[in-house]
Amino acid sequence: MKVSILIPSRNERFLPQTVADVLSKARGEVEVIVILDGYWPEPPLLQDSRLNVIHRGAARGMRPAINAAASIAKGDYLMKLDGHCMVAEGFDEALKAECADNWVVVPRRHRLDAENWSRTDYGKPPIDYHYLSYPLEHPDDISCGLHGAVWPERTKSRTAILMDDEMSSQGSCWFTSRAWWQRMLGPMEVQNYGTFVQEFQEIGLKTWLGGGEVKVNKRTWYAHLHKGKKYGRGYTINQSDHLTGARFCNRHWMLDQWHDRKHDLRWLIEKFAPVPTWPTDLDEAFARARKVYA
Repeated sequence: MKVSILIPSRNERFLPQTVADVLSKARGEVEVIVILDGYWPEPPLLQDSRLNVIHRGAARGMRPAINAAASIAKGDYLMKLDGHCMVAEGFDEALKAECADNWVVVPRRHRLDAENWSRTDYGKPPIDYHYLSYPLEHPDDISCGLHGAVWPERTKSRTAILMDDEMSSQGSCWFTSRAWWQRMLGPMEVQNYGTFVQEFQEIGLKTWLGGGEVKVNKRTWYAHLHKGKKYGRGYTINQSDHLTGARFCNRHWMLDQWHDRKHDLRWLIEKFAPVPTWPTDLDEAFARARKVYA
């Protein structure tokens, strides 16, 4: 069964290395679909029959790029990957082997030294788990919201479980069946979220609350570059749009406004409880949300 790897890219310094790595490490049938969002990479991408490149003369944003790549994908599975990542040998076969039709699976995440193209964890454990943070500590702060925050305590306590439930994630890599994308996930919404923010909040919450499951697969991995100040994002994001999208996300999910849900958000919090940053009194937590977001 074929895997379509979707790589949205805007001013990505390490995109050529990422594409070459993916194509060299895949062991099954794959296609790589790269969306060049308003630029050409330098050096150019390698020539390979498995590579499909879509160039846009002007940038439209990450969500539209993912949607565009998914709309032409021919694979039975879709894998979204950031343009600054290394993958494990046979990542595609490992992910296909354990992915039910209504799952979203995230490989174990390591840290990438992009200039030397190697994993570099500096003695730190891999990143296996994330929790969905409580958004109402400072509701007017752009940094507050439903975010996928690293959950080290869960990593330590569940080390031996190689395929496990994952509450949320960072969004730099995720894998799902094409059927689940078409039935539940896609296309990603742009009108309310904007073009960039809260990617995995939409993917993960539609999955959990829509009757599916999000998993972490520790039998395979990818390594992700944290750009930070050293590399920078490479482009700017309109802060007003960022805040608008984050606030929509908070209101939409905290008030259970998604009509296709099988579960409310409280069900997910209780499933993973105790969840860091969430009050123990969930009645009060959601009552507060109704006041803030009404």
